[in-house]
Amino acid sequence: MRLRSGYARPTPQPARTVRPSYPSRCSTKGVPFARRWGVLFGRRLTALLRWNHPERGLIPPADFISLAEDTGLILALGRWVIRAACQEATSWPDDISVAVNLSPVQFRDPGLAATIEAALKSSGLCSSRLELEITEGVLLSDEEQTIATLTTLKAQGLRISMDDFGTGYSSLSYLSRFPFDKIKIDQSFVRQIPGNKQCTAIVHAIITMGKCLDMAITVEGVETEEQHAFAVAQGCDAVQGYNVSKPLQRTDFAAFIAEWTPYCRLRTAA
Repeated sequence: MRLRSGYARPTPQPARTVRPSYPSRCSTKGVPFARRWGVLFGRRLTALLRWNHPERGLIPPADFISLAEDTGLILALGRWVIRAACQEATSWPDDISVAVNLSPVQFRDPGLAATIEAALKSSGLCSSRLELEITEGVLLSDEEQTIATLTTLKAQGLRISMDDFGTGYSSLSYLSRFPFDKIKIDQSFVRQIPGNKQCTAIVHAIITMGKCLDMAITVEGVETEEQHAFAVAQGCDAVQGYNVSKPLQRTDFAAFIAEWTPYCRLRTAA
């Protein structure tokens, strides 16, 4: 069945990719694949969704998520993503966690906690290895219910991060009322550092705030060595972007981990 937009319904098997992020203090000098992955402690991947259209090829989520929300397919699609991400993560080394993005529609679903619990149970994935990423748009409606939902998810042992921080209706009151595990600084600021004085100051302020609140900070959209060096100098916990790695297919990631794991153990031991 086709919709008016010319896109088929996203019920066929979507392509799954993963985007690595890595601790910012890992040395990458002279190391094979260092721009893609470097680890001294802890690893985490973000599961990305691409619609593998038979005619249009891989379609990015920006082109179909709003369509899925409008047609009501986002809940079924979101449940599939959570189940698939949990199942996939069980085949990775135990120190690698997976992060999944939640749309505002998914977040308001009364069955969200049950969906996640069922996915963890069926896959056998430890809850501490699953991280949920929400944007500031989630926080705009029904503040009390939002906090209640976040608290319920946190009680399941999940990690909760605020994605794209700084681009929406940033409210510091949420950071004081709910203990997010991580803040991810939006790439729109990172693209302009270190040359733009205002963006540089904003990124510095967010990293400092995160440290004071005991929240980890990931700098998104790191595409150059200069941006990476700046993020490290500011003391962020992790960086994510094309300077680390482009999104990887499942098979590519498996090979990537197999090649990197021995090196990571040596670096950790050293």
